[in-house]
Amino acid sequence: MTTLAIRAEGLTRRFGDFVAVNNLDLMIPKKTIYGFLGPNGCGKSTTMRLLTGLLTPSAGQVKVLDMEIPKDSEALRLRLGYMTQKFSLYDDLSVEENLKFMAQIYNQPARTSKQRIEQQLSEFGLNQRRRRLAGSLSGGQRQRLALAAATLHQPELLLLDEPTSAVDPENRRDFWETLFDLCEEGTTILVSTHYMDEAERCHGLAILESGCKRADGSPKELMANMGAHVLEVDGDDLRQVKNTVEPLPDILSTAQQGTYLRVLVNQHIAEPEQWLRQTHPDIMAGRSVRQVRPSLEDVFVQCTRQDCTGQNKRQ
Repeated sequence: MTTLAIRAEGLTRRFGDFVAVNNLDLMIPKKTIYGFLGPNGCGKSTTMRLLTGLLTPSAGQVKVLDMEIPKDSEALRLRLGYMTQKFSLYDDLSVEENLKFMAQIYNQPARTSKQRIEQQLSEFGLNQRRRRLAGSLSGGQRQRLALAAATLHQPELLLLDEPTSAVDPENRRDFWETLFDLCEEGTTILVSTHYMDEAERCHGLAILESGCKRADGSPKELMANMGAHVLEVDGDDLRQVKNTVEPLPDILSTAQQGTYLRVLVNQHIAEPEQWLRQTHPDIMAGRSVRQVRPSLEDVFVQCTRQDCTGQNKRQ
């Protein structure tokens, strides 16, 4: 039986009349990487603060590592690591001084903390920069320092709030390799992102929008069960094609990608290629139309066009 690191039922957070997180259910297994995918303002950061006990839920129940939150938040603090979206260490302290400070925060004995700091400096490639001020580091170096600090006490659960938003693709790739190493060692990781390629790396994923969970499952499952056909249309004047077909009620979305138009068609259309040609025979004449496999971006677009009841916003 799968053991859970996080279980939330009906998790809700209101700020006055604004509902930031709306009746959220989560079941996140231990020793996995689970992602929150969604646009800015969808509730990712608020949910993370609720799970750590930094915010109190307006409604619902949460258990993290078998602890009730927010009641057991103080005890949980020593068992989790939290890396915020904004660099939260001290710019006017050196790399090594920041790690020493974090060791004191987590009440690590001096002998143990010295050895652990040396391990982190080596593992995250910061040995040669141990005396540099954190404020003088590059984006990728600051990211590595933040992760080194968040994992200094070897937490069971690691929460990362859009950790790669300020780094280049190479550093993002290396960062994710480190996450998989940590997961292999037994750490459960919860990461929020708005990058599709990062979301596809997760074992499990929740798509959030306007405080609601639109979909939940592995990326492969989400793509397989999207509930729409995906067509690619090529040829000239793709903007004209887009403007012509987009208003149709059974067209869920259109987006140009290079030399073709990607079109999402309602799943109840049995033969979408033939239907699209018959709907607009003049503009579709001479064009290649083929059905392709959904991408995670297609799933995201489809999910975020629905309201919290699952109805399409265009209806």
